Amino acid sequence: MATVLEAHGVGKRFLGVAALDGVSVGLRAGEVLAVVGENGAGKSTLMKILAGIYRPDSGEVLIDGHPVVLHDARDAMRRGIVLIHQELNLAEPLSVCANLFLGRERLRAGIFLDRGAMAAQGAQLLEKVGLKVPLHRRVADLPPGQRQLIEIARALAIDARVLILDEPTASLSLAESELLFATIRQLKTSGVAVLYISHRLAEVRELADRVSVLRDGRPAGELEGAGITHDNLVRHMVGREIQSLYDRKHRPAADAKPRLEVRGIRYAGGPAPPMSLSVRAGEVVGLGGLVGAGRTELVEALFGLRRIVAGELRIDGELFVPASPSDAISRGLLLAPEDRREHGLHLGNSVERNLSLPNLDRWSRAGLVDRPRVHREAATIVERLRIRLRSLRQPAGQLSGGNQQKIVFGKWLARGPRVFVLDEPTRGVDVGARGEIYALIDELAGAGVAVLMVTSDMEELLGLSDRILVMHEGRLTGELARPDFSEAAVMRLATGAC
Repeated sequence: MATVLEAHGVGKRFLGVAALDGVSVGLRAGEVLAVVGENGAGKSTLMKILAGIYRPDSGEVLIDGHPVVLHDARDAMRRGIVLIHQELNLAEPLSVCANLFLGRERLRAGIFLDRGAMAAQGAQLLEKVGLKVPLHRRVADLPPGQRQLIEIARALAIDARVLILDEPTASLSLAESELLFATIRQLKTSGVAVLYISHRLAEVRELADRVSVLRDGRPAGELEGAGITHDNLVRHMVGREIQSLYDRKHRPAADAKPRLEVRGIRYAGGPAPPMSLSVRAGEVVGLGGLVGAGRTELVEALFGLRRIVAGELRIDGELFVPASPSDAISRGLLLAPEDRREHGLHLGNSVERNLSLPNLDRWSRAGLVDRPRVHREAATIVERLRIRLRSLRQPAGQLSGGNQQKIVFGKWLARGPRVFVLDEPTRGVDVGARGEIYALIDELAGAGVAVLMVTSDMEELLGLSDRILVMHEGRLTGELARPDFSEAAVMRLATGAC
């Protein structure tokens, strides 16, 4: 296979700090090359250089064996190189069709929009990615998974030779991910080169023909074929052997009492049938289901973000009706939300301020903030969770995804949680930070905290849970004990086959 796109000895520095140092990769027509590494390894910098967003400080980029200078992303697109960011880049108020052709509209007589031609081609593009939505539908009205597929369909509209995908399944359900994988395989057969970046090692193993591993901005090795195994990937990424990610030191006692009890609740915007579940002290209960199953709506009701209209909640046997998140927090029921950047953090504020905001009632004296204590408590949390930062004054938005998620966890630890609800706790988090977050979840369970964990990561769901509950179309369809755990069993319940 001919090499389409190459980077030779590429280096890039920001404020004197090396983000990339002597990195070389080559991408062949008709193959999937995965680039993996921990957060901060240089993956994003590399893909932005290949897509024309950054220029390298050293080394060179070659297309079809010839050195080129990519002036910007539009220049790269003209050469057939398309980058699809993890943060989607769609005009949400516009229709699906308008987004597919934005900036590349079809015209009649060079003046008038050729709506018929765009509709015909738009239908073909959506069919390629297996998406069935009306072309006139507003993108803002679609769920995240469908928006991701529209972004990919838009890239196909320019006959891309190289498709760079950055965490493309982060917002996709299992079914949507399978459609994406089928699309990628189809693109391979037509000679398109795919550069695939993901923290989900299972899909890397499934899709990749080769894997290039980066560590601290430098090449850490390349794997191919049968050598692409979970253990090999992790060893190259972190530079050492690590224990199984899902090793649990703590399991709930056989006689552990329910800490959270949900009895026949109904809530605003939720399902008509009442819902019941329980989580015992020291237990990690996984909540599985496809995107749109209603899991996030349920945890929002538990946290007081949705009004409960029937049924009851109990924490440690005491009746509890959360009228607001403040009510839930006061009773020790805490939530790490799905979108940490939008709902879990103030990205422009410092790490210290993010850690202190929910705890000012405890870290104040006579109504005045005890600033020395705030600094001391924040430093203790940072040390305990091994949050990597330059300073407590550093804005949270400058940290990696894993370190941001640790801040979300850390701000609640000072409150002594009784029930911890985790909505997609490791989304966008690298394998090293995942292991640390899993260890923290296990530590909380060992301290008697009841953990309810929503996750779309099948390995995480099966590996970390003591019990699994599964939802489909807003209702609970079943429960699995550890001896009955399997991907097939979860999928059967997630698709409504009770």
